Amino acid sequence: MATPALKLKHPGCAQSIVCDGNEAAAWAVALARPDVVAVYPITPQSSLVEYVSQFIADGKIEAELMNVEGEHSVLSALHGAALAGGRTYTATCGPGLAFMFEPYWRTPGMRLPIVASLVTRDGITPQCVWGGQQDAMTMKETGWIQIYCETVQEVLDTTVMAYRIAEHHDVMLPVNICHDGNYLSYGVTQVEVPEQSAVDDYLGEKNINWHVALDPLRPMAVDPLTGGAGGPGPAKFVAYRKGLCQGMQNALGVIEQAHADWAEIFGRDYAPLVEEYRLDDADYALVTIGSMTGAAKDAVDSARERGQKVGLIKIKTFRPFPVAAMTRALKKVRAVGVVDRSVHYGWDCGPLYQEVLSCLYRAGQPIAAGSFIGGLAGADLTEGHFARAIERTAQLLAGDEFDSPVWLNEHD
Repeated sequence: MATPALKLKHPGCAQSIVCDGNEAAAWAVALARPDVVAVYPITPQSSLVEYVSQFIADGKIEAELMNVEGEHSVLSALHGAALAGGRTYTATCGPGLAFMFEPYWRTPGMRLPIVASLVTRDGITPQCVWGGQQDAMTMKETGWIQIYCETVQEVLDTTVMAYRIAEHHDVMLPVNICHDGNYLSYGVTQVEVPEQSAVDDYLGEKNINWHVALDPLRPMAVDPLTGGAGGPGPAKFVAYRKGLCQGMQNALGVIEQAHADWAEIFGRDYAPLVEEYRLDDADYALVTIGSMTGAAKDAVDSARERGQKVGLIKIKTFRPFPVAAMTRALKKVRAVGVVDRSVHYGWDCGPLYQEVLSCLYRAGQPIAAGSFIGGLAGADLTEGHFARAIERTAQLLAGDEFDSPVWLNEHD
């Protein structure tokens, strides 16, 4: 429920409310003015689509609401809506995301600028309904842009920005705004809600289907068979893949510009790709992603008070991976400890750690790295856990490397 209006810091904001991350995302959807919303609830996303549904019922969102029979139909319905020129939205996580996989995988190949919140959830089995990032990380190679949020306010702001990014003519790709289940989905705090008119100016006029349009008076084929015997040939398939890859790379600059414009209009400035925290004189650093970052920054501050020269690198944009920005950050330190909230089964580490190793190769200098895994199945990652990670990462400077990951909640 909204609190009494408070004095705001910037004229681009209309009101201050107290809400959780799921409601913040719903407010962002209202501000983006979608034409079609398709939903199916699943923990810990359920309250998000309930908020959106209530906003539609109350007239806060003038959109067609489609309550379908499952997540596969959710995204299939939005394909048609986007092809017909509609601005679209949905949200999902965990097994719901898995059920959505077939149309999910098709969406970027069709260059549809659909925005979807992923309220991240750990994998099954063992059975789990709590937060983690295994679902989103499992989908990292499907061609969706993935942006991770640290705070509830960032959830609201970045969800609006996602439409600016997805619908840019040099991008035209779907965007996942990922916010951690439990810690952001249900975490309650004060947020500032932007003015509708300011958001309208920020997003500009809708122009979703400039590249393709479903029109019964102009029949056309959508997603035709390409490659192989009897098709147009592999060159056509290659052209699609190459174009998608180029769109992903184009997105890096678009994401930066979207954040810069947001800061100018609304007065809230986020590092669009990679945030460097107390890094300039650091000898080593932690690498984090998502809501864990707040506790990690506290641990860095405490270590600094003890005289330890440690910093932090936070990933906000994970897909496309910000190679240049990450490489610049890594060149400032001699060791890193990468903290993941998911696992990379093939390499016995975290998936973010594996990405960092690739950047270390690009950096062209010897930098020691270690993998830490924590926060699985909704487990808390406290300042104490990050203090342990800092101490272990400091040992890398002395040549004490470790090949296996450190499991931060193993004895909790």
